[in-house]
Amino acid sequence: MNNLMRVLISLVAGSILLFGKANFTRSQFDKYQKSDGRVKAWIYFIDKGDKTSTLLKKADVQFSQRIINRRQKVGIYESTWFDIPVNDSYIRKITQPNIRIHHTSRWFNAVSVSTTINELEYIAQLDFIKSIQPVNRYNKPIPIPEKFDDKPTYSKSKIIGLDYGNSKEQIEQIKVDKAHAAGFYGQGVRILMMDTGFDTSHAIFDSLTIIAQKDFIDGDSVVKDEAGKDPNGQHNHGTYTWSTSGGYAPGELIGPAFKSEFLLAKTERVDEEIQQEEDDYVAGLEWGESLGADVVSTSLGYLDWYTWEDMDGNTAVTTKAVDIAVSLGMVCVTAAGNEKGGEWNHIIAPADADSVIAVGAVDKDGEIATFSSRGPSYDGRIKPELCALGVKTYCARPGSKYPYGNVSGTSLATPLVAGAAAVLLSAHPDWTPMMVREALMGTASRWLIPDNDYGWGIVDVWAAINYGNFTTSVKDENFIPNEFSIVKAYPNPFNPEINFKVNVGRTGAISLSILNLLGQPVAQVHSGKVLSGIHSLKWTPVNIPAGIYFVKLDYGAGTEIKKITYLK
Repeated sequence: MNNLMRVLISLVAGSILLFGKANFTRSQFDKYQKSDGRVKAWIYFIDKGDKTSTLLKKADVQFSQRIINRRQKVGIYESTWFDIPVNDSYIRKITQPNIRIHHTSRWFNAVSVSTTINELEYIAQLDFIKSIQPVNRYNKPIPIPEKFDDKPTYSKSKIIGLDYGNSKEQIEQIKVDKAHAAGFYGQGVRILMMDTGFDTSHAIFDSLTIIAQKDFIDGDSVVKDEAGKDPNGQHNHGTYTWSTSGGYAPGELIGPAFKSEFLLAKTERVDEEIQQEEDDYVAGLEWGESLGADVVSTSLGYLDWYTWEDMDGNTAVTTKAVDIAVSLGMVCVTAAGNEKGGEWNHIIAPADADSVIAVGAVDKDGEIATFSSRGPSYDGRIKPELCALGVKTYCARPGSKYPYGNVSGTSLATPLVAGAAAVLLSAHPDWTPMMVREALMGTASRWLIPDNDYGWGIVDVWAAINYGNFTTSVKDENFIPNEFSIVKAYPNPFNPEINFKVNVGRTGAISLSILNLLGQPVAQVHSGKVLSGIHSLKWTPVNIPAGIYFVKLDYGAGTEIKKITYLK
């Protein structure tokens, strides 16, 4: 088990410990009580059995080769604590006629239930209960600031290569067209889409490969609208996002990752208001991971029951779930939110996660959208990470005279970036989620001057494919190079330290120093004579703020500079 996994397990367990059963109070559930007197709650268990270490060794988990390959990229070669199922005996002991269990979470060692506050008060006294907390909901409509354009605006001209139709601007803005021309279409990559539902009968999806579908609201496998069962337009939002990421209708709309495979999870219900619930989100992530998802795209968010102080990367349930998913090898892409100018104004959970790619929206000219949520996270990290077209983005729409149109929101920018991540993995299938994240951030339009409006800027997937920080693998420490170079800087972004592999072409004096954005030296990693060969060097910042820095190699006849990012 790698160190990141151990840290995540301790964080999850520690966060649950903060809410011990002694802290259970009826009043904390009052505002969640429905008209029938029931509430929905997370029930966390104290452990997964008396001998968790034994269970781990004997965990009856059959992984597909796809999952094995994905996990090995992040250093996981065996079953983890997250794979151990929730203890059946605990579940049986809390099962009563008045208790309905909705979802079981291996990652959080918990179940979500609906019952009465009286029942919860009784359960809280059981000795295997660690805590009971409300399952939170988002009571706010999904913002779609722009109306559809009812008539196509694309004027056909001579087409070279793929005919992107009205999606040409959004594709070219993030340089996906160049990646497509080189033969990278998201092939070999599996994308999990989590949204309100999906109109799978739309022609835009006819050529796509769907691996599995699941409705986490109704407990079946139908993700499109069902007459008499779903509210009108339930599957609209998911149809917008899926088509933007992977749709394929030449001459009309082509998404970045039209050759990827897809997992479709219906996790959010639309009535008069959005009823997004955290347990559906967590269940969808666990399901997708178990089916081999490489990338997840979620144009969803949570804020109404949280405070700004909770946007710290460690509080929201969905935020912690995203970090677990990344630790298991999944690239997680989520919307920053459409809250700018509103009462909230900031990013929304899980965009505050440390390892997520939070996405803001820009217009066709690259200007940040007026509604796009701004950073930073509460603990001061730059947010969002990246941007893509989110103003009048072209997408498919169900049940209309005109089956395509324009929609605005970070909801539409997000699947473009998720599709770009899948394209990047097509080119570099051995890259980890954090490598994908770094490459996209390190080559975006504002990588040198990131801020809390644009983050690192608009994606350039072609530049990311050619990102040089991990293209050279040093396997033979006795190899004698004939040039000077910084072969590798890892991990990047980093905290608390970063390692460097340096090629020294001939014996002589070198200097490896750290510079700030103004080009001023802030640290000296090495200065002096070294023998020819490959050298490992390390830098641990002391009393230096987080941010963008440069590592500079001076070797007499020249210099080389690479960008590094220090996170706190």
